[in-house]
Amino acid sequence: MESKPKGPFQRPQAAILAPRLAAPRRFIQVVAGPRQVGKTTLVQQVIETLPVPVRQASADEPGLRSSDWIAQQWEAARLAIEGPAGAVLVLDEIQKIPGWSETVKRLWDEDTRKKCPLQVVVLGSAPLLITQGLSESLAGRFEVIPLSHWSFTEMQAAFGWSLEEYLFHGGYPGAAPLIGEPERWARYVADSLIETSIARDVLLLTRVDKPALLRRLFELACRYSGQVLSYTKMLGQLQEAGNTTTLAHYLELLAGAGMACGLPKYAGDVARSRASSPKLQVLNTALMTVSAGITLAEARADREFWGRLVESAVGAHLANAAMRGECRLYYWRERNHEVDFVVQAGRRLTAIEVKSGRAPQAHPGTAAFAEAFRPQRSLLVGGDGIALQDFLTRPASHWVSP
Repeated sequence: MESKPKGPFQRPQAAILAPRLAAPRRFIQVVAGPRQVGKTTLVQQVIETLPVPVRQASADEPGLRSSDWIAQQWEAARLAIEGPAGAVLVLDEIQKIPGWSETVKRLWDEDTRKKCPLQVVVLGSAPLLITQGLSESLAGRFEVIPLSHWSFTEMQAAFGWSLEEYLFHGGYPGAAPLIGEPERWARYVADSLIETSIARDVLLLTRVDKPALLRRLFELACRYSGQVLSYTKMLGQLQEAGNTTTLAHYLELLAGAGMACGLPKYAGDVARSRASSPKLQVLNTALMTVSAGITLAEARADREFWGRLVESAVGAHLANAAMRGECRLYYWRERNHEVDFVVQAGRRLTAIEVKSGRAPQAHPGTAAFAEAFRPQRSLLVGGDGIALQDFLTRPASHWVSP
């Protein structure tokens, strides 16, 4: 079994970036998302259509990088301008440069005063760090195009994947050609995606006093994806005499790298939600299967694991939408009643229950939540409800919008 691209494929965000770069210069374009989700490819596809000079440079290349490097690339792009249409500068892996946002702000403001028609695109594979830099220095000067993990629809369109293939292999396009060689695929995900994300996007760029604890927390998130665990229970599982604040911070770092997150409990109150035990959720199901060391055949045969994989795929679909800013995602539990996912889009609440097998006709958790919070919509995915394939084929906004 091989998984080769079916032909040229563009993510929908290309249709957003292209007109922005073709229009008069107004904002810095920021393309941010986890590793290996196609940021560089998307920008390359867009700039190939532009009738202006383009300069591309990556801070991920060997050698030390500093703010002087940004200034050098910027000046080279200025010199490439041949007329009023201007030029485009693309800076990749920008988060690797200490103080990058202050340097970009200074140069951008210089060009604004001089009316220099230089369009600027910056890319980063650590969304949390990118966001910090933007909020600290570049307020009012940027637009963000967030990229998350590939959806089932995108993997199906690009590689012809079945639902089972997507559930097991997740949304990593770079790993797709390797699924015919399961061991090679698993090594690629483990070495080139998991280890690189942790080592280069988290440990190298932020202060982590206990790196071994962060790695074990990631493994725990993969093992218990779809389950609610208190931070105290996590510390017990990790056999670590640390504090819960550290664990919460490390979970935020893993979320910022696009790997795993902790969903808060919906309580109708922000403070109470933040204080709740998190529901662990991977952002790509490939992380679960690789961490479990399991084959597709073994996963199919293990009903409990497959059920968690199904719920995690639904959760990842919704969590990636939340990472893109389209909604907020929670879970809900009160005594013996539970709702798998609660999605808040504006003032609208949607309760979502997931079943991997035939579901019972009564859903007491959904009924209890409806009585307490009056959601606008309650959905059952799987079982006798919405088919899993149908749910994953449509964007999250389809299910939670009016």
